[in-house]
Amino acid sequence: MHSTHQVVNQASPLSGFDPLACDPALGSALTRYVVGDLTPLALEAGSAEAREHGRLADENPPQLRTHDRYGNRIDEVEYHPSWHWLMERAITHGLHAAPWGQGPGAHLRRAAGFYLWSQAEAGHGCPISMTYAAVPALRWSPELAAEHEPKLTARRYEFGLRPPHEKSALLAGMSMTEKQGGSDVRANTTTAEPLADGTYRLIGHKWFTSAPMNDLFLTLAQTSGGLSCFLVPRVLPDGSRNEIRLQRLKDKLGNKSNASSEIEYTGAIGHLIGEEGRGVRCIIEMVSMTRLDCVLGASANIRIALSEAAHHVQQRSAFGARLADQPLMQQVVADLALESEAATTLAMRLAAAVEQQEHDLLRLALPATKFYVCKRAPHVVAEALECLGGNGYAEESGMPRLYREAPLMSIWEGSGNVTALDLLRALAKQPTSRDAILAELDAAAGENAAYDDALRRVRAELADPRPERARALAESLALALQASLLQRYAPASVSDAFIATRLVDPGRTFGSTPVTGAKSLFDRIAPGQ
Repeated sequence: MHSTHQVVNQASPLSGFDPLACDPALGSALTRYVVGDLTPLALEAGSAEAREHGRLADENPPQLRTHDRYGNRIDEVEYHPSWHWLMERAITHGLHAAPWGQGPGAHLRRAAGFYLWSQAEAGHGCPISMTYAAVPALRWSPELAAEHEPKLTARRYEFGLRPPHEKSALLAGMSMTEKQGGSDVRANTTTAEPLADGTYRLIGHKWFTSAPMNDLFLTLAQTSGGLSCFLVPRVLPDGSRNEIRLQRLKDKLGNKSNASSEIEYTGAIGHLIGEEGRGVRCIIEMVSMTRLDCVLGASANIRIALSEAAHHVQQRSAFGARLADQPLMQQVVADLALESEAATTLAMRLAAAVEQQEHDLLRLALPATKFYVCKRAPHVVAEALECLGGNGYAEESGMPRLYREAPLMSIWEGSGNVTALDLLRALAKQPTSRDAILAELDAAAGENAAYDDALRRVRAELADPRPERARALAESLALALQASLLQRYAPASVSDAFIATRLVDPGRTFGSTPVTGAKSLFDRIAPGQ
């Protein structure tokens, strides 16, 4: 027998690593905002166990069971055990609604934890995020908030359909989109009829309702007073199933572990949140928080893709040299590192603004960042995948899962045009937001001539906002915010390289504009360095 197969020059799997130790942007933010030690969470997120559960949850998607064996309607979704493991760990770490009502720093700690944990698997972040975001919207009705908030914030995972009053912990979802309107929720046709006991009967359909096994859902429906917001439980107090029919699960590009369903309300009972006709005002509280999680999720996807690429090129050799030592590969990975550092730094600044209730700053900075960072994620992941060559195109590498996930954050909670146009609405309805974001940008003025030139262009865009320029405005604002933050909080080698490659001579592909100090930037972010 002759041996013809010897495995050499292959990178080991990236597992059992510390995603915090190789992330100087996050480490700097944790120190700056006095968040505390997240090492135990980070080590678990990078463990072989967590990463294996992430793979299994994605490869074994949920299954819809509309009826039991006897023909009774049950409308249940079955999940793989790895989904439940990921959910239980996320909730135990307090990444859902736990920060509400806690002391200073709770929201920042949760944001950083959500970013780290999402690197293990992204799909289960959807119900975690929606539960977090439901609390401020629910507070428009103090009685409902008093009843449900303690269980939404509890650090326990109780899967299964039972009346909310029988459970010690609850999860929340949102159910807004309809097939004829999409982001235009005012086109919704679902109706809500008031009943004698103060509840409402809802009839209609919803085109996207994720995590349909959650306990409570915030939804929009038309009343005589206009579009209104309701809290709809999956199970009624008497133990009977609410009239919510799961029609089918979406066959999505990515996000496979998370069940996204089409549902029908066939007389579902709901509780009015706030006042009739003020549904958009109420639900926007939830959307703002989930938009922040879109930025955190996209930044996490960028970061884990970068880690995979850097890990691979440290161990792989070609043409007589290690990939990590070859100048052009250093340029590519360094460019990806700049993108990751800028995204993470800005995401944590937005989390700090939520913590500190900087509403004027968030009104412009959040949609601009959501637009830009989420749109950059697919480009970063594609380039990181290519660093692995053909290995990166194989499912076993895990890179295709990251790539399929990457476009989602740009679509969820308002696609590009919707988010960009939101900037114009903010400038018209909340002029103080302009002053707040300029104050943030001016904090770095006078240190770099190229940045100052970009800041002048941003001022001109803000002074003359036009619909056809909404995307340009969003991009300019996000880039200027990133450059401002990096100048203040990152080493000069990082901020100067970012400004040179994003504001002065932006290339159309990563690595096409020379990055000064590429080797040091690579070493700064590589796992195991």
